[in-house]
Amino acid sequence: MMIDRDMRKRLIVAVANRVIAGAEELTDLDRAIGDGDHGTNMRRGFEAVLAAADELSDKSLGESLKGVGTTLVMKVGGASGPLYGTLFMSLGKSLADDVSQEQVADAFADAIEAVKARGKSNVGHKTMLDVLHPVLGTLRGDGDSLAARLKVTAKRAAEDTIPMKAIRGRASFLGERSVGHMDPGARSSELIVDAVADVMEGCA
Repeated sequence: MMIDRDMRKRLIVAVANRVIAGAEELTDLDRAIGDGDHGTNMRRGFEAVLAAADELSDKSLGESLKGVGTTLVMKVGGASGPLYGTLFMSLGKSLADDVSQEQVADAFADAIEAVKARGKSNVGHKTMLDVLHPVLGTLRGDGDSLAARLKVTAKRAAEDTIPMKAIRGRASFLGERSVGHMDPGARSSELIVDAVADVMEGCA
């Protein structure tokens, strides 16, 4: 698939708008088990990304992804800025404008490892990784309707964080009281995957 300038802009705008629209929900989720600022922080970061959408989409896919990551590091703050910044910057290291599903999966796998290292966390710790890792499994799989399968995977994975006990992040301070709440980082990751999948479906 060729990710041209128009496609890059559609992806950037779709992801930014989805996160911005979900900011209040993310704040509510974070208020239950965190600082209550995840939605506010993510909205601030993606408003900056949205404002730079034209400039970012003028660059190659790799450079535009790095630009998104850099913007998030600078604007989001808290733990989420470095983690989402790392995710996008790592994706930008190896993705060219003409990409295959296998190449995207390989880049996504590397990005997940970078997020793990940055956050000193792993799958099962009730974090964004609990959505990203299952999404990687879907990217590695075969079959039609990839976008629809990515949406289902991300939604189910975010819901699966509800019964988990948090091991990393502010929520880990709550111990057993973190059980019964969806992880806000998992939900924001779901929103991003869902937005990308919507653009994919629109181009099918």
